[in-house]
Amino acid sequence: MPAKKTIDPRKRPMPKQEPFERVRNFDEVALGYTPELAREEASRCLACKKPVCVDGCPVGIDIPGFVQCMIDNDFSGGIRKIKERNALPAVCGRVCPQEEQCEKVCVLGKKHEPVAIGRLERFLADWEAETGAIERPEIAPPNQHRVAIVGSGPAGITVASDLALLGYDVTIFEALHEAGGVLTYGIPEFRLPKAIVQREVEYVKNLGVRLLVDFIVGKTKTIDALQKEFDAIFIGAGAGLPWFMEIPGENLNGVYSANEYLTRCNLMKGFLFPAYNTPLKRARRVAVFGGGNVAMDSARTALRLGADEVHIVYRRSRAEMPARLEELENAEEEGVIFDYLTLPTRLVGDDRGWLTAIECLRMELGEPDQSGRRRPMPIKGSEFLMAADAAVCAIGNSPNPLIGMTTPGLVIGKKGNVVADEQTGKTSRERIWAGGDIVTGAATVISAMGAARRAARSLHETLST
Repeated sequence: MPAKKTIDPRKRPMPKQEPFERVRNFDEVALGYTPELAREEASRCLACKKPVCVDGCPVGIDIPGFVQCMIDNDFSGGIRKIKERNALPAVCGRVCPQEEQCEKVCVLGKKHEPVAIGRLERFLADWEAETGAIERPEIAPPNQHRVAIVGSGPAGITVASDLALLGYDVTIFEALHEAGGVLTYGIPEFRLPKAIVQREVEYVKNLGVRLLVDFIVGKTKTIDALQKEFDAIFIGAGAGLPWFMEIPGENLNGVYSANEYLTRCNLMKGFLFPAYNTPLKRARRVAVFGGGNVAMDSARTALRLGADEVHIVYRRSRAEMPARLEELENAEEEGVIFDYLTLPTRLVGDDRGWLTAIECLRMELGEPDQSGRRRPMPIKGSEFLMAADAAVCAIGNSPNPLIGMTTPGLVIGKKGNVVADEQTGKTSRERIWAGGDIVTGAATVISAMGAARRAARSLHETLST
């Protein structure tokens, strides 16, 4: 009888820059697995007969399949297996919340730490790029159908890739001067290097997809105008309209939305000023409002821009924070100060209109609200002032209203989102589909890709019948 397999209860740790080093640069923090570490981690997989991890993946990657390839030292087979379902493995391996999806339901995780599926996906994508072993998949013969994709973020790139492989003539229209959507303008270089995003975009372009930048759908051309040229349209323009707290003083100099702050730094290379002509205030004391990944990104960016002190001001406790634990821990290691149970109520400025302080209120947690998290309640008489010369509001986003305003008959929801069927992506307009953040509001990269894959399948079924 064969000996029982001994399973290491813990994941292989991810090598990364030390905190005192990384706060001085914008280089990627996580350094990735070596081939040895990757094979060791893959060997922890139980090869379940019913792999529920696949069900936990929004795009349905054959996780046991690619992990077994790694165990067999067949890295090319592993990345090929991933790309059957995912055109952005290097991106997803870095920024997807695997701990809430595939790894959350990993059977090994019931007793031990789950298999580090995201780290293994990242390894294979990076191995493919480093070795130059990128394979171009087989593409179906042209089917004479033309499809327009609005937006080159995760949803748009996914639909473009899926349809190009099926023989469609695909054109992506991007409003900004570089492709990638939120992957390019919203996620910092130290978490997702832009060279990796562009590498993934080039892969899709090599499938025959055309990309037009500086093209604002709704202004350069409307959806109606595009419908005269294309057989179908997919809207994946994301959620780029920032929310503010609507408190006094938000118009002061030194107050940013997270969108503006991160876009200036990421897309417009503000962190390289003056080599790049994008000024970004080097504040000494920065406050970031919010508790999600965008708040972590903003706070960690402020540190790297030279701030002496960076605070995250959050109205609930650490336990309720929606940010990934990995990003929260990275921020803590780097010296970000967390002001929990604290609510900003007013921004205070000097006679020149510059932010100098934030008036805050202490909170306590009451009963759970609709989100399932305990509701923050103000503590009477607990007001205090916090010194700050910059503030970043990172509390969420809505879709830009431009497409809705310029597309008659397209049903728009209460929060400005395009209304689309969850399973098919169909909108109220014939031969127009939508998916990703423009439908759901700001969510995860992989959930946008999952919606995009369902929309691509529906679009193909419609045009091929």
